This record gives sequence, structure tokens and C-alpha cells, in this order.
Amino acid sequence: MRINRPYMTAAAAVVVSSLGIAAFQYLPEGNPGPAAETASVVQDAAVPTAAPASPSTAPTTAPPKPQYPDRLPGLGPKTLAQVPAGARQVVIVTGAGKKSAKSKVVLHERVDGGWRPGAVWDAHNGYKGWTDEHYAGDLHSPIGVFGLTDAGGRLADPGTELPYHRSGAFSVGGTGFEGEPLAGSFDYVIAINYNRRPGTSPMDGAQPMGANRGGGIWIHVDHGGPTHACVSISKAHMKDLLLALDPADHPVVVMGDAASLAR
Repeated sequence: MRINRPYMTAAAAVVVSSLGIAAFQYLPEGNPGPAAETASVVQDAAVPTAAPASPSTAPTTAPPKPQYPDRLPGLGPKTLAQVPAGARQVVIVTGAGKKSAKSKVVLHERVDGGWRPGAVWDAHNGYKGWTDEHYAGDLHSPIGVFGLTDAGGRLADPGTELPYHRSGAFSVGGTGFEGEPLAGSFDYVIAINYNRRPGTSPMDGAQPMGANRGGGIWIHVDHGGPTHACVSISKAHMKDLLLALDPADHPVVVMGDAASLAR
């Protein structure tokens, strides 16, 4: 920083301290002072200078990249064979047991040749657990691998890359199996491509396998209890999932109880 000083008419005399460092003394104009006597001393004095810094020769190395598993955890050969080769986002829903309505959800993403796991989220599934062959009204969630191509809800699109259909038709009322209110359960939904036409609104009623095989199975906002056949997670985690999923990564859901998925 530049500091402005008043002009001085005094002569500057150089004085060498006992440490060999030159000091300056301002004297009134016309007074030669000790400058003449000390000039030769100043010329001979060795003023210490800082030694130039030597360049570091230590090699710089980048921190190692995290090593992610090369296969999706908890999935056996039969289940893995159903995961499309092009899928780079896989939502794994692992039920606590074949007859349990509680499960865990983890989003895995393909990174650097491995599968990077996300956070573990608590979830609910069908009231009676899981089934390999789902039928309408059986209160089981279907086991299998299904695409995730379409989303929607009662609330505005939070910014997902998935096609999003906002509609008041996603409103729901009443109570669940444990007396919990269902209001808000369909604020956000992601259609699970079980017995439906991909590329349509989650509200689309087409059922290619027939109405007796059920349909309208979604990932939606958790209401605090079991579902009819859907998978439910908290509202905050629904928003996280909607923002994470990218159609370019061909996301799928792999869902079932732990023992079934390990086959």
C-alpha cells in the first residue's frame, strides 16, 4: 500500500547499527552530521539478503480416486441378468423379509467403472410383503427389475429430468392400514414400469398384461405405513430421487425382499 508522506528538506544520513543493518537519520538542512564519516562504513558493510528459495523437488500426486464395487450389492446372478446393460442408475429396494412391509432404498450410479452407492433411505412396501407374481388387490409389491421413465404429482415439478405430469388428480384422502392419513402421498410420484406403457403419465390406465395383474405401482411420498403395492419414501427423499434420476442414464428399480434379490 502506498503511503503519502510530507516533503522533507532534511538531508538523510546513513548510520550502521551494531547489527550491520543500515539505518537512516534525517538531519536539518546544512548539517552534514555523521554521514560523511559513516559513508565508507556503509559501503563496506555487508547487508544480509534472503537466500533465494530453492524450487521444491517433491513430486505432487493427485489423491487416489475412490474405488467403487464393480457389481451391484445384494443381487444374485438371476437378478443381475435382468438389469439392462445400459442402465447407469439403479434404485435398489430391499425388503426386510418376504412378508415384511418395511424396506430400504439406495440409489446406485455407475461411476469410473463401478457402482457408487447413495444414502440409505427407509421405505415401506406392500402390506403383505413381496410376490413373484403380482395380482390386483393382493397387497404385495412385485419382485423384479422395472424401468423408471415417468414422473408426476400434485405439486409442481421440483426440477426433475424425467417427464413430469402435474395434476390435481394425484390427490388422495382417507387413512392407511395403520390409521395414518394418506393426504400428500401423491405430491410426488415416479411410475414403476410394471404392467404399464412407458413414456406416458403415471395416471395412464393402460395395463398391457391385463387388469387382473394390477397396475398403478409407483414410488411415492411415504404416509407412515404399508402400501397396497407401491414403494414409499419420505417427501424430502422423493425430491432427492426426482432430481437425481436422468433418462439419459436409463434408470431402473430393482425391488424385492433380500432373499429373492440374492437369487
